[in-house]
Amino acid sequence: MFDVLAITAPIFLLIGIGYTARWRELISPVQLSGIGTFVLYFSLPALVIKALTQNPLEDVLSGSFLVAYGLGSIGTFALGLLVARRLQRKPLTEGALQALGMAASNSGFIGYPVGALVLGPTVAAKFLALCMLIENLVIIPLALILAEAGQQQGVRLGPLVRHTLQRLARNPIMIGLAAGLTVAISGISLPVPLERVIEMLASASAPAALFVIGGTLYGLQLKGMVRDIASIATGKLLLHPLLVSGIFLLLTWFVPDIDTMLLAGALLFASCPMISVYPLLGARFGMEGVGSAALMASTLLSFLTLSTVIWVVSHHL
Repeated sequence: MFDVLAITAPIFLLIGIGYTARWRELISPVQLSGIGTFVLYFSLPALVIKALTQNPLEDVLSGSFLVAYGLGSIGTFALGLLVARRLQRKPLTEGALQALGMAASNSGFIGYPVGALVLGPTVAAKFLALCMLIENLVIIPLALILAEAGQQQGVRLGPLVRHTLQRLARNPIMIGLAAGLTVAISGISLPVPLERVIEMLASASAPAALFVIGGTLYGLQLKGMVRDIASIATGKLLLHPLLVSGIFLLLTWFVPDIDTMLLAGALLFASCPMISVYPLLGARFGMEGVGSAALMASTLLSFLTLSTVIWVVSHHL
C-alpha cells in the first residue's frame, strides 16, 4: 500500500498546493487561468510533439491500443448517452455532454503525470499521444456534434459537422498532433535548440497541470447536482476503465502476444477523471455548473480508483 501512496501522493499534493494557493488568495483566478493557458497552448502540445518525434513512429503508434481504447471509449459514450436519454430522460444536448464526461479522460493533466510515475515518462508520453488521438479525433467531435444537433433542431448535419471540425482544427492539442505526425512521417530532424525548447515546455506540463486542477477545484459547489454528478463520475471512473480493459482482454484471443504494458497504460489513462476543459465545453450549452461539479467530484474520487488501478498494474501486469 505504501508503494501506491508513494506514487499517488505527489500527484494529489500538487493538486492540494493549487487548491491552497487559491484558498489563501496567493493566486487569483486570472493568474490561474494564465497558467492553464500556458499548459493548454504550449506545454501539452510540446509534450505531444515530443512523444511523436523522439521515437520512430512505428514504435509510438499501436493498432491494438487504438482499437481497444477507441472502442472502449466509444462504448462508454454510447452507454452513457443511452442512460441519459432513456433512463434519465435528458435532452440530446445534456445526454451528449454527460456521455462526454464519461468517455474522455484528463490525459494531459492527470493521465500523463500518473503514467510518468508508474510507467516512466517516455512510455507515458506515447500513451498520451495515442489517447489524445482518440479523444480529439473521435470522442470530443462526436459529443459536440450531438450537443449542437440537440440545440439546433432542423439544421442539416453537414454544416454542424463542418463547423465542429473547423473549431477542433484550431485546438492547440490538434495542432501539436498534426505537427508531431508531420515531423515523424517526414523523418525530419528538428534543430537541437528547438528540441530543447520542446523538452523544457513538455517537462513543465505535469506539475503546472496538476496545480491548475487544484486551483480550479476551489469554490466549486455540488448542491442540487448529486444525481447527475454521480452518474457522470460512475461512468468515468468505473465504466470507462472496465470497458477498455475488457476489450483489451478480448483482443488477446485474436492477438495473443499483446504487450501487457499496453493494457497497463490504457487502464491507467481510462481510470482518470474527465478532461479538464469539460466545464468549458459545457458552458457553451449552459452546463458549466454540472461540468465543474462533476470534474471536482471525479477528481477527488479518483484518488481511490487510481490508487486501486496503480496497485493492480504494479502487482499483476
